[in-house]
Amino acid sequence: MFDSVIIGAGVAGCVAARELAEAGREVLVLEQREHIGGNCYDELDEHGILIHKYGPHIFHTREPRAYDYLSRFTKWYAFGHEVVANVHGTLIPVPFNLNTLHMVYDKEKADELEKKLIEAFGMESRVPILKLRQHSDPDIRQIADYVYENIFLHYTMKQWGQTPEEIDPAVTERVPVLISYDNRYFQEPYQGMPLDGYTPMFKAMLDHPGIRVMTGVDARTRLSFEGEQVFFDGKAFEGEVIYTGPLDELFDCRFGRLPYRSLHFDFEYLEQEDYQGHSVVNYTVSEDFTRITEFKYLTGQKAPGTTIVREYPFAYTGAKGEIPYYSIANEENQKLYERYKELLDKIPNVYVLGRLAEYKYYNIDAMVLRALMLTDRLKKS
Repeated sequence: MFDSVIIGAGVAGCVAARELAEAGREVLVLEQREHIGGNCYDELDEHGILIHKYGPHIFHTREPRAYDYLSRFTKWYAFGHEVVANVHGTLIPVPFNLNTLHMVYDKEKADELEKKLIEAFGMESRVPILKLRQHSDPDIRQIADYVYENIFLHYTMKQWGQTPEEIDPAVTERVPVLISYDNRYFQEPYQGMPLDGYTPMFKAMLDHPGIRVMTGVDARTRLSFEGEQVFFDGKAFEGEVIYTGPLDELFDCRFGRLPYRSLHFDFEYLEQEDYQGHSVVNYTVSEDFTRITEFKYLTGQKAPGTTIVREYPFAYTGAKGEIPYYSIANEENQKLYERYKELLDKIPNVYVLGRLAEYKYYNIDAMVLRALMLTDRLKKS
């Protein structure tokens, strides 16, 4: 009955399903959860506040193709995401920028440091703290040390459950200092939130006569592999299979479980109009949670009360109810992933797509583009 089976109805699966259906395929989407949208899923809570059940997701991109594609299925709420860090009780903008500089240092010192940063790197540049820490000027290294200690180090240890020595240097390299007065967390030209929410956007994407969606279904009860053959409901299946879930779990973790970090969310409704004055506050040097999100600031929703959520990272174990969120990038884990990938590569017409299946971190726009690249290739075959 189907030409293509897609396992997972997150960003990757929804985009792939729509593209293949528009190319004339009959597509079946199997989703283990009871809803579509993956970790971008949003819903109204019991108080009427639109919340992101799996933590905040903000769309941002420099890629017109990703923006234009999603714009087919949603209008946008223009939102420039601004994050602050709670550093010993003081809220400062992150990433660290020139505004932060003038909050941390007195005016004379801040003016001097600003001049040095602009001369060394240029206005509007993004400089990794690792590069700053290696600079010949001790004053510039001092800025990097402040950022490392007060914004990066303790937050990252909480997030990843690792000591400074264990943290992959590639993570440090991604932490920038912005030579700018722009307080936005992202500087891409396209950024915002789906006007009516992510879930309606994905519903519109899957609203096609060539797409059938089944939620609450573990694909492993419908699909199986024997040698180089795929079976669907016990019958040989010659169509395309796109898998977006954890690759190790597809093979019952036969070589051991791929490490991920998971998250516990503690939601709280408050009968007050405002809680923290910001969409996200990172707790970088204190508390056992990493951040608090106040959803009304993400969506622009007006309501007399407000809903917040605290995030507590922990190591994913595969226990019931746990969700793998972030792959832990290092050489050992990548080698383990490649063992599972080798198993899959022996099976024709099965493709991995997405954060979990590829064991990589992708933003929403990158995920859209990867789904489009894969389906562009499949449509030609």
